Amino acid sequence: MDFLSILGLVLALCAVLVGAVLKGAGIMALVSAAAFMIVVVGTIAAILVQTPLPVMRRALAIFGWVIRPPVRDGNGLIGKIVEWSNTARKQGLLGLEPMIDREHDPFVKKALQLVVDGSEPDAISNVMNVELHVREHADLTAARVFEGMGVYSPTLGIIGAVLGLMAVMQNLADPTRLGHGIAAAFTATVYGIGLANLFFLPVSAKLKVIIHRQTQMREMVIDGMLSIAQGENPRAIESKLQGYLH
Repeated sequence: MDFLSILGLVLALCAVLVGAVLKGAGIMALVSAAAFMIVVVGTIAAILVQTPLPVMRRALAIFGWVIRPPVRDGNGLIGKIVEWSNTARKQGLLGLEPMIDREHDPFVKKALQLVVDGSEPDAISNVMNVELHVREHADLTAARVFEGMGVYSPTLGIIGAVLGLMAVMQNLADPTRLGHGIAAAFTATVYGIGLANLFFLPVSAKLKVIIHRQTQMREMVIDGMLSIAQGENPRAIESKLQGYLH
């Protein structure tokens, strides 16, 4: 559980609500069905037009990482790689074959299978680096979906404000409706800028950090598997891989 993300989202909501009260606008001033339709629904519509279906599915799949990021036990992974290295030195690479079925991570499992199959280090490196870059590109593209929403929502907030002011201009003959109309017009701007800077853009940035950490762990796996294939000393492998955790 990422408590910083939870705390940040709660504080963002409190900042807007408490700020509205302290400024004298009141919480109810932020409630607007029209602003919701223009900004929120409009932003969703824009991002659906921009995004291919597989990318959208991936974006929805990784959104939960903001609150509950994937568990990556770097020390535990290094321990397994060192154990596999010791097994390979004592029993040969085929001694690692029983370990394949015990491994749940598809990336690690594939790398271990290549080692057991006796693939050349260059071949292992090429195959796993392609796998690494494809996975990273897919996840980063999905994270940019939220970045795109952060770009669209402020503009739609301005559109909402303009539409609200157009409605106000149509009622200039009734001064009693001007104040409420102008306030309602700017609610859409609050929605657009607030969602972009307090939700969409931070979510995108957090996902990119998590993806970068995953890439580091996968690079460590590739390095460790290459070391096993090259018959390096287990202690040397452990020392080298510890550098990825600093």
